[in-house]
Amino acid sequence: MKKTWVLLVVIIIGLSLCVYGIARILSRNVRPAAHTANLPERIVSLAPNLTEILFALGLDEKIAAVSNGSNFPAEAAEKEKIGTFWQPNTEVIIAAKPDLVITLWFEQQKSVANSLDRLGYQVLTLKIEKIEELLGAIKDIGGITGCKQRAEKLSENIRSQLEDLRLKASNTKKVKVLWVIQAEPLRVAGRDSFVNELIELAGGENAIGDTIQPYPPISSEELLACKAEVIIQSAMGTSDLAGQQQAAEIFWNKWQSLPAVKNKKVYVIESDTVLRLGPRLPQGVKTIARYLHPEIFK
Repeated sequence: MKKTWVLLVVIIIGLSLCVYGIARILSRNVRPAAHTANLPERIVSLAPNLTEILFALGLDEKIAAVSNGSNFPAEAAEKEKIGTFWQPNTEVIIAAKPDLVITLWFEQQKSVANSLDRLGYQVLTLKIEKIEELLGAIKDIGGITGCKQRAEKLSENIRSQLEDLRLKASNTKKVKVLWVIQAEPLRVAGRDSFVNELIELAGGENAIGDTIQPYPPISSEELLACKAEVIIQSAMGTSDLAGQQQAAEIFWNKWQSLPAVKNKKVYVIESDTVLRLGPRLPQGVKTIARYLHPEIFK
């Protein structure tokens, strides 16, 4: 009788592991490549950060098409385009004859992914909203494209660089940072966002307390109460950063009681490097750290 129960427990555990594995695959909406012969030769990327990951893994020759915003490395801009990040064109994707389409986990792209999946295309859908999810996504892409070891090395290299930056900033005084996503109406990065992770890695502290939304709107009263020591504003596009910096200084001048304004620590930074959850993330954190702790990160 005892042996029967042991056997039953082993069977249940085995079935549970099988169900878990199947669920994990389905959650990514992907049919994994079983053999080297089935590895994708034509890959379509629906987001700039996904494109950067593919290039970083040495898969540039297999990239058939990318989203419009894919501008790094320079070779990405020469690839055929399949529509914007927010509105991928399903017909153009199909015309690219992909063996694999890589998408992100948000409504507009999920809709395209589901359509392609129903048509029989291999689709990998990834949720990349935090740093750990990025590191996991790199490994997932490496697994399905046949460069698992390169992906693991890239993921660990990013992790190592971020940890080095965190340790370097750990002995500094935490600087209160207000990260502005949009100036009018005022919208900022809250604590439940990957921007908050960047701020903390760079030796800062989010000036905004806990919020319901990751990127909440805030009132003038909340703005004045936050006592931000540094204001970082995301640039709109990559052109005329000097002009955007000047405009930001004029805009913030009305709040002279804020330490960041009073001490002229309002900065407009180029968004692609800093806010793109991709292989250049350590470079982005270092950029932030230079504004928060210029005495250390020269």
